[in-house]
Amino acid sequence: MDGVAPIGRNCRIAAAGLMLFLAAGCAETQFVISGAKRLSGSADVAGAETTAGRYKVGSAYKIGDSWYYPKLDYNYSETGIASWYGPNFDGRDTANGETFDMNRISGAHRTLPLPSIVRVTNLDNGRSLKIRINDRGPFARGRIIDLSRRAAQLLGFERQGTAKVEVTILEQESRQLAAAYGVQENTSEPTAPPPAAAPRVAVTSAQLAAPPGTRTAPPPTSNHAVVAQTTAPVREVRVESPAPAVDNAVTILPVAGDQQIYVQAGSFTRYDYANRLRASLSPIGQAQIYQVKLVEQPFFRVRFGPLSTVEEADRMLASVVQAGHLDAQIVVD
Repeated sequence: MDGVAPIGRNCRIAAAGLMLFLAAGCAETQFVISGAKRLSGSADVAGAETTAGRYKVGSAYKIGDSWYYPKLDYNYSETGIASWYGPNFDGRDTANGETFDMNRISGAHRTLPLPSIVRVTNLDNGRSLKIRINDRGPFARGRIIDLSRRAAQLLGFERQGTAKVEVTILEQESRQLAAAYGVQENTSEPTAPPPAAAPRVAVTSAQLAAPPGTRTAPPPTSNHAVVAQTTAPVREVRVESPAPAVDNAVTILPVAGDQQIYVQAGSFTRYDYANRLRASLSPIGQAQIYQVKLVEQPFFRVRFGPLSTVEEADRMLASVVQAGHLDAQIVVD
């Protein structure tokens, strides 16, 4: 792993009062997580309208002990574990009111605007695909995106059920998609329709005699004839539903070899904070501290791993969360 080096050995420190300290010490972006997606009702926490889809970002929402914060983020890029969903949701409404079809390309994300376009790359085989995000999820811990069955087939992980992936929002396509819904730049919801034009009235003309003592101009020639228009032209504008902006084209991209799976319990700008967390996790296993530099700022990440399988990572994540570290996550590096 480039630029990452393990530091120090495990040490035992009393854990009393550590939870309050950890809540204030975590410095990197926190990824909210939750329980499994419910099979009854819409996937939208706030309740989705049926039939026609709409553009939405949405307000913060909570499931269990975890908060989700939807937002517009054209810098979004993340690596992690993808899963797929299908039969139990086929034909149901998505979070933005579209109809989920497991045999078409689509995906679910916790915080990106709906809809958005992302590129998902399978880090095991390099298969890459544009995905239309129109649903919320995944709500299982340790996953960063949920894909339709068709998308999982094309990316080559339908049988396995999960895959190590990189997810990156496509800014231009996502902006074009938002504009098709009437969303202006720097706004998060569709704009109001423009006001109706002022009513037009018909104008008539009549030939009048010249005033006394004036000379009249000669009549215009045919070269200067003006054709009167009695009614204003009408231009019909028909607004179609925005195109999905995705296709079935799979691109093979080069990927870094042997991406590893870790469970990250926390990240700090101070080493002593990270060391205290590592000590508190010693009953679970031997965590390590990895130092990285982001925008000239050092971060100290407390991680278990590398782990050999997604199933092993899921078990480790469950243990860390059970110990009270709700912001723990599975990461791929």
